[in-house]
Amino acid sequence: MLFSLTLYTRYMFDFGEMHGLTAVFILLELMMLSVQLYFYLIWPYHRSRLTYLILLVLLICYNLTGGIFPDQDIGWVSVPVQNIIAYGSGFLMAAYFPYYFYSSFSLSSLRFHALYGAPFFLLFPYLVFFVLLYPLQGDLSFAINYGMIIPGLYSPVLLVAIFRSIRKRFSGTELDHDKFTRLEIQAVYWAVSPWVFMCLFAYLQMPQWVEVLFTNSGFVIIAGLFLYQSGKYERNERKRRQQRDALEEKQQADFNQTCLDMGLSLREVEVALMLCQGMEYKVIAAHLHISARTVDTHAHRIYYKLEVKNKIELQQVLGFSN
Repeated sequence: MLFSLTLYTRYMFDFGEMHGLTAVFILLELMMLSVQLYFYLIWPYHRSRLTYLILLVLLICYNLTGGIFPDQDIGWVSVPVQNIIAYGSGFLMAAYFPYYFYSSFSLSSLRFHALYGAPFFLLFPYLVFFVLLYPLQGDLSFAINYGMIIPGLYSPVLLVAIFRSIRKRFSGTELDHDKFTRLEIQAVYWAVSPWVFMCLFAYLQMPQWVEVLFTNSGFVIIAGLFLYQSGKYERNERKRRQQRDALEEKQQADFNQTCLDMGLSLREVEVALMLCQGMEYKVIAAHLHISARTVDTHAHRIYYKLEVKNKIELQQVLGFSN
């Protein structure tokens, strides 16, 4: 089945030198992106989901540009520009990792790497050797051999810093275990880890399928983990809503029965509930489609029957609680 899917996607994604495995990963990641986007649109205040969406978009762009470029048959973009774009997507993806961990999982000890380290040690060498020197010299090998030195040395340092930040987060006493789990953070960490070899892959000119397999497999795995976490969260949330609705229905039934036992009519029960909720007469009138004068009449009868003087005493007598 996987072989058939590979052949199908290779036919559908006929982009010159793109490997079939790259097309398969792009297809899977597009499906992952659509699911994550759906969950994000339902609740757009989920910041970690937004940062993960950006991560997926960067990963898809990396695979697309790496799979398509360079291709001399693409006449509207020169080969040097294609190489700049292809390598740039990889550098941008790698530079985003520390910010993703820093922002999504609240790893405050990664602040330096997220805001300063990655831009300086990853993006700056790319700008110097690939964007500035490569177009002038026309020598891609020179850009790769020298432009990868600083990122290659910095990548293991960054990986160790992320690992220490994760360990530090789970070594304290005040942790948000309900928000993030050790498994979730570590899964993302191991998905990111192969990217430390990207500089080596570029230097050795490794085949595209090897590079794609190393850099994408982990993200497919954590996508399944995230979907499981999302499903679990939705199930728990629905269960909480059902329990809350059942409790509200019981409280409503008890309140109505208390009012009836104290001699209130059905209409007075409705008015009494809204009075206990703190509504003004004109608001109650709008809800019940009656005049404010009629509401005032009902309120006086309720106060008279229950021998209370104001809303606070009414809540106490009827046992109302918000």
